[in-house]
Amino acid sequence: MTRQLQSAAEERVFERVRAGRDELVGIVSELISYDTTSREPGEPARDEEKLQRFLAGRLQALEAEVDLWEPEPTGTGNRFVPDDLDFVGRPQLLARVPGGGGGPTLFLNGHIDAVTPGDLAGWTSDPLRGTVRDGRLYGRGVCDMKGGIGGLLFALECLRREGIRLQGDVLFCTNTDEESSGAGGYAVVSHGVRASAGICAEPTGFDVWPACRGTWMTTLTIPGRAGHAEMVHPHWREGGVVNAIEKLPIVLDTIRGIREDWRTRLDHRHPLLAPGDVVPTVVRGGEWIVTYPASCSLTLDVTYLPKHVDEGGSGAAIGREVMDRIGAALSADPWFAYHPATWQLICDTVPAEIPGDDPFVGLLLATAEDLGRSGTVVGLNSWHDAATYTRAGLPTVSFGPGGFETAHALDECVSIDDLVDFAAATAIAAMRFCGC
Repeated sequence: MTRQLQSAAEERVFERVRAGRDELVGIVSELISYDTTSREPGEPARDEEKLQRFLAGRLQALEAEVDLWEPEPTGTGNRFVPDDLDFVGRPQLLARVPGGGGGPTLFLNGHIDAVTPGDLAGWTSDPLRGTVRDGRLYGRGVCDMKGGIGGLLFALECLRREGIRLQGDVLFCTNTDEESSGAGGYAVVSHGVRASAGICAEPTGFDVWPACRGTWMTTLTIPGRAGHAEMVHPHWREGGVVNAIEKLPIVLDTIRGIREDWRTRLDHRHPLLAPGDVVPTVVRGGEWIVTYPASCSLTLDVTYLPKHVDEGGSGAAIGREVMDRIGAALSADPWFAYHPATWQLICDTVPAEIPGDDPFVGLLLATAEDLGRSGTVVGLNSWHDAATYTRAGLPTVSFGPGGFETAHALDECVSIDDLVDFAAATAIAAMRFCGC
């Protein structure tokens, strides 16, 4: 498909981006080189601050007002982020590129964290070094989503080099902790970010994702009673052992029933999203190879639709349904009347959606189309930071280059042509949305 841009200025911007192809690859490769892989609470920071300061330096060259800050620890009792997660050495970045005045404000966002590389022996090249092969750029986080971040930045730089000043302001924001919990986006919202509309540069392949499912994540702990595994014991009512692991089938059978129910229920239907689901993801139990396990824990990943967000703005209602149904099944076993199972909420990343026919969605699709990139409106069955911003009153969609099929995988990669066209699409969409 041929390009059909709307003005000579848009053509100039496109040509400027295309001429900077190697520079764009260099920017993204620099981002890949910083180790910002996800961490558990309590682990030290990696290269998050170095990456953010690299971005801040280039944004300051655009005369942006840069705010680089470390949020306060999340503390305990906040259902939306893990307990005691801290941001020491892991700042968030928010930069305002001022416009000439009179236009709407555009928010450009990406998360700088990436999942761990996994087995390094499985990579064809170093995952922390951007490597070009056959027209693709390889490295951990290159599609999810350092390539998108590089494209957002380069779009603003190319607009400046062409002497184009937008009427509206542009907010450039990069945050941590999307992969693990959504805590970074939550921190940005708490900091007061506001704009007319936003782009989260996830690897959508030039589709637009205006809706996602949420995730209510919890751990169920089943109590047992320890004892020697190779001895004969009396009934538990007489002080005998109870194997906590052997209680798991009750829970797993109930989960299968919930899943089958949700697949057919009308309130779990959505035009863009799959029904909610309950997936056991982590199981831990036992203390010794010849000891009856005294406990067994099971972590559940519960996905739910935007319509299931309750009046408190959370997934607590869907969580209660899961807990009540599993609790009812466990109550049929007399052991649990005296030794109840316990639940611990990990976090609740809340979904959101904006209408698929929203004008901003149409603007992004039309811009991509004018560059020869056909996209459509697609729902994300996982979760993304765009939901946090949308729920805070900043309607945000995900829109970015391709490569999603390699996200979290060995040899993660993105097409360099995609990076170039995404940077151009961002620049031109900014011109059309903010005015120039």
